[in-house]
This record gives sequence, structure tokens and C-alpha cells, in this order.
Amino acid sequence: MPTDRKIAVVLKGYPRLSETFIAQELLGLEKAGHELVLIALRRPTDGKRHPVHDEIRADVHYLPEYLHEEPLRVLKGLVRSLPKPGFWRALGQFSKDLGRDLTRNRFRRFGQALVLASEWPGDPGWLHAHFIHTPASVTAYASLIAGTPWTCSAHAKDIWTSPDWELSEKLGRARWTVTCTRTGYEHLQSLTSQKARVHLSYHGLDLERFPHFDGEHSSRDGSNPQDPVRIVSVGRAVGKKGYDVLLKALALLPQDLHWRFEHIGAGELTAKLKVLGDELGISDRIAWKGALDQTDVLGHYRTSDIFALACRVTADGDRDGLPNVLVEASSQQLACVSTAISGVPELLVDGENGRVVPSEDAKALALALEELIRDPQCRRRLGAAAEQRVRAHFDHHSSIDQLTALFANEWKTA
Repeated sequence: MPTDRKIAVVLKGYPRLSETFIAQELLGLEKAGHELVLIALRRPTDGKRHPVHDEIRADVHYLPEYLHEEPLRVLKGLVRSLPKPGFWRALGQFSKDLGRDLTRNRFRRFGQALVLASEWPGDPGWLHAHFIHTPASVTAYASLIAGTPWTCSAHAKDIWTSPDWELSEKLGRARWTVTCTRTGYEHLQSLTSQKARVHLSYHGLDLERFPHFDGEHSSRDGSNPQDPVRIVSVGRAVGKKGYDVLLKALALLPQDLHWRFEHIGAGELTAKLKVLGDELGISDRIAWKGALDQTDVLGHYRTSDIFALACRVTADGDRDGLPNVLVEASSQQLACVSTAISGVPELLVDGENGRVVPSEDAKALALALEELIRDPQCRRRLGAAAEQRVRAHFDHHSSIDQLTALFANEWKTA
């Protein structure tokens, strides 16, 4: 159902290969009749794009990534925002926040909000932030300045690395907030008295882009050195993905097993992980593919035997929500092994439709991998059950319908 308000969606960066779930949601909202304009705090750094990015019609507007790079634009934003009725309220909120978070990033958020509120691209009637940390701060300040209501989608790192005081205040100021895992939902609900404003909404998957795999995964069992079992993982090489634990688990596998591991994704830890592979003596069995688009990733799901991801909680509290790559791999009947972190157990039940082991436990992960390598029938059983769960419970149309209903309710009551 089309709406009578254009929605400005504030994003940390756009487009991003690692955030296909956001691009999929944007396209779904457009198809549902919503008119969008995209506001990005950072310009793209990935060398590739997913096909879904080219299907999104919304204009993209970039704010100054660093205030010192565009000082005149920021100054104009200040001058144009001064006469707006909400400027002094926003300045008061900024001053209060600054007293609790005296950082350059806090100044940058307010400066970006000044530019957004003064330029107001597309003349939107609603603001929606993706991520409840930096994008929501910019959105909340701009909302005060312009007098335009806002809502929020919270995900993973943004929830778990933000202080409770900030989350609580944003939950109280946003009209509503959705989040994509039950653990995140329960945490956010614990921080607000307005619990009805927090909603659980799984991202789901565009099943048209990940159709049923009519082929059959292989019967490799690790006994043939000329045809090793293929293990794949998709994810950024960052701490919370646990790739160091996964490499250690692979190194613990019995010598009589023949396997090959492929990693898809870029990331700051890639060089260190390659060194670790050398130290563990398994680098000759690893292929580092770098970032690939969604079409290539789908091909790897279909030609691999096992998907592995060793999610963890890092020292600063960062963690995954429900990694969309697990949903993608499951949709292709690919047997998955992961860890009991955040939303992973909301998709995978150990022994029923995948293997779930404790986080940080390389030995347990190695044992689960060995079981799946040696038993192709087990892989097929788990993969089939995983696909059934995805197609029954993780269709992204459900989340789009939920968001559309939330927006529609706002238009009715406005």
C-alpha cells in the first residue's frame, strides 16, 4: 500500500556488500509502494556491488564523512538550521550527550545532522535510521531540528556496543524500533518502559534470489585426496566472525581427512588470518576469495558441502545478530555449523537442521566438522531441514509486511 510520506533512510554507508539484508529491505519497501531517499554517512569502499543495489530506485545523498573535509558545507548547515524551531532543542540534547560522551564522533554526528536538516534531500516526511548507534544519533538530532518523526532498525554491533543510557533515550524518542533477533529484542525491551515500541522483525531472505536448489550436494566423505570436501564461509574478516577459531578447528581435523576451505569476504584481519594459516600448516588447503557479489556467492553455496561460521562476542561486546549468510546457505540445503551466539540458535537447532557448538571452542567445532565431513547423508538431512525452516519462517516478505504495517499505522494516527 503506497504511503503519503517519503521516507529518508539514514545509513552508515551505502552500498555495502556486507549489508545485503539492508539493500533487500530497501528494495522490498520500494516494491511495497514506499518512496525512499537514502542518506549515507559514508561513501562506498567496496569495489563491487550486488545486483540488488542496481534495482533500488531511490536517490542517494552523502553527508560529509568528516566535518573538516567539507567545512563550508557544515557551516552552511549551521546557518540554515539556526532559524529552525527545533535547533535549540537539538543543541540542548547534543550538549547533554556530549557531557556523557566527549568524543570527536559526537561532534561529527551533530555536524552531519545540521547538514541533513539544512539540505533536506527529497523533502521527506519521515526519518528512519538503520543501526541504533551513529546513524540513529544523526537521525535523532535531525528529527529535533526539523520537527520530523523518526523510527529505527537496530541490528547487532550497534546494540551491544552502545551504552545503556543512550539506547534507553533513543528508544524513548523514536516512534518505534525494530530489531532482528530475540536476544536483541529482549535486551532493548529491558531498557525502556515503552515496551510496545520495540518489535522483533527477522530480516528474512528474498527467496526469489535464493531459489530452491534442484541439484544435489556431493557424497564426498573426505577419503579422496583428489576430491576433498569443500567447506565455505562468507563473512568479513573481523573479530566477531571467529575465523581464527575456525582455522584452529580445521587444523585439529584428523590427518586422514581431505578438505578444502574457501573464505569469501574482505576485512581488516585477512592478512593476520593468512599468517595464522601458515603457522597452523593448513594454508595449502585454504583459498581466500575476497569480496564476491551475491550471484557468485550463491554458486559457492551450491558447489560446497559445508558452511562454517564461528561467531563470537568480542572484548568490546560486539557480536553478530543472526548472520544473513547462515540463512542464505541454509536456503540452498547446505549443512551449516556455527556457534551458540545471539540469533544463531533461532535459526539452527543442533542435530535437527545444523550443528551448533559453544563459542571459542575449537575442539568442539572440529568434532562437528569431522562428523559432517565423514557423513554426507547427515549433511543432506540437516541441509534439507534447514531449507525447510528458512522457507517456512524466514521469507523477507513477512518483515516487509510488518514494516509497512508499522509505517501505515503512523500515517493513520498522524
